Amino acid sequence: MEIKHGLEIKFGTEYGPEEEQAMLAVLRKGAPTSGDECIQFEKEFAAYCGTTHARAVSNGTAALFLSLIGAGIKPGDRVLTTPLTWIATAAAAVTLGAEVDFVDIDPKTYGLDPRQLERKLTANTRAVLPVHLYGQCCDMDEILELSRRHGFVVIEDACHAVGATYKGRKSGSMGLTGCFSFHEQKNMSTLGEGGMITTSDAAVFERIALYRSHCTRVYGKSTKYCSLDESKVPMGKRFWWQDFDDCGYNFRMTDMQAAVGRVQLRKLDGLNQKRARNAQYLMDGLKNVPGLKLPVVAPDRTHAFHLFPVEIDPEIYGMTKEDFVYAMLHERGIKVGTHYIPLNYSTAFQKRGFRRGQYPVTEAVAERLVTLPLNPRQTAEALDYLIESVRALCRGK
Repeated sequence: MEIKHGLEIKFGTEYGPEEEQAMLAVLRKGAPTSGDECIQFEKEFAAYCGTTHARAVSNGTAALFLSLIGAGIKPGDRVLTTPLTWIATAAAAVTLGAEVDFVDIDPKTYGLDPRQLERKLTANTRAVLPVHLYGQCCDMDEILELSRRHGFVVIEDACHAVGATYKGRKSGSMGLTGCFSFHEQKNMSTLGEGGMITTSDAAVFERIALYRSHCTRVYGKSTKYCSLDESKVPMGKRFWWQDFDDCGYNFRMTDMQAAVGRVQLRKLDGLNQKRARNAQYLMDGLKNVPGLKLPVVAPDRTHAFHLFPVEIDPEIYGMTKEDFVYAMLHERGIKVGTHYIPLNYSTAFQKRGFRRGQYPVTEAVAERLVTLPLNPRQTAEALDYLIESVRALCRGK
């Protein structure tokens, strides 16, 4: 089978000679882990998002996990999120022993629905993780107001939405923390994996920073990992003393990744603008296709268009979602995504008591939802071929 016009390419970002030069510079310094490049990347990313702090981590899952640790989530605490997301959002809480439940979505934006969130809140609800799915922020004002009234923390899963805005505020700047992924498919990447946590809470940042690197403190001198506090150094150990506050983890980023991330961050707005132009090109070309629902962009938000979601109505379009995915690949040479299967369908959460039918909006959307190829490299020729292919497969009237 021949793939047409490079539309099989799954990588979300693009690299150039600037990234190569940054990597060579770090290589010549011995390619350290979490050194000066990481520190600079963290400062630049925090400034970009409008937060006081940022901490680079190994991936987006680590960002979610450490954010929950920073928020003090413990076994038995109740954590709410959406069922329409990658499993890491919910699994991060499960692995900490929290009780996880889901809140159905807004069918227009696919984000967690604040109206349904309020009905799910209990006295034991400690955290809510809204997911800025596909690159568009959730209705954060409503969620944050519920947070103030009911006393839970908000942790933004912004793994799809680096650079997105909500009423002028950057994703990752509105909750207690923001969690980002730099996986190869995301809008910016750090050599295939990587992540970042943003926060303006100094105490939460300190806790996250400690647990990211084995809860290590080195007293008697400052290091790239730890803080200086000579008052805790035993007598006779003034030069150097290592201690561990708790049993932590190793979720550090390397300087090689951070150096690439700094270059990618400088390119990010331009890459996102290309995505937005390509998304608008697709929306213009696909409007009025029978049975095809296009993305809805709320007027108070900037969509990062990590993915381009569309819904297929089989009765009007003339084929099911599954038939569409198959025909696009085998007849047109275009790989179409299926993001995501509702988490209450998964074996992992069926084992935890969840069943089909619990989240009707999410489940109805998932039966129809596919994601069309979208990236900053697409040419007009590739986009035209994609548009023509979607139109050609339509059997509706």
